Amino acid sequence: MIKWLGRTLVQSPVFLALCTTEKEFHKELKRLGVPKEPFIHGNGDATTSKYVSKEGNHCAIITIHKRKNKKRSQVDALLVHEAVHVWQWIKELIGEHEPSKEFEACSIQSISQELIEAYHNG
Repeated sequence: MIKWLGRTLVQSPVFLALCTTEKEFHKELKRLGVPKEPFIHGNGDATTSKYVSKEGNHCAIITIHKRKNKKRSQVDALLVHEAVHVWQWIKELIGEHEPSKEFEACSIQSISQELIEAYHNG
C-alpha cells in the first residue's frame, strides 16, 4: 500500500477567509463574536481584517467586492497585496522577525494562491 501525504511543512496559526459580500461579512463577524466593522476600510478596494474569535482562534478575513469593471490582473494584484498583510501578521504571531527570502516568498505565494482561487472559483 502507498498513501501520499500532505506536503505542508508549516501550518498557519491564522484561519483565512475571503468574503465578497457585506451581508456575509457581518454575519461571520457575529458568528465569531467580534464587533461589527466596515466591510472595506476607507477608500480601498479590499481590506484585511484581523480578529481573535471567541474561541481564541486567530482569523483574517479579506473583503473585496466582486466587480466586473476590474481586470483580472487588478483583482489578483489586490489579493496579493492583502496576502502580504496576512503574512505580516503570521510573522508576528510565530515570532519570525527575519524569515529567509525563500520562506517569505513561498508563504506569500501560498496565501495569494488561496485567495485568488477562492475569488475566481468561489
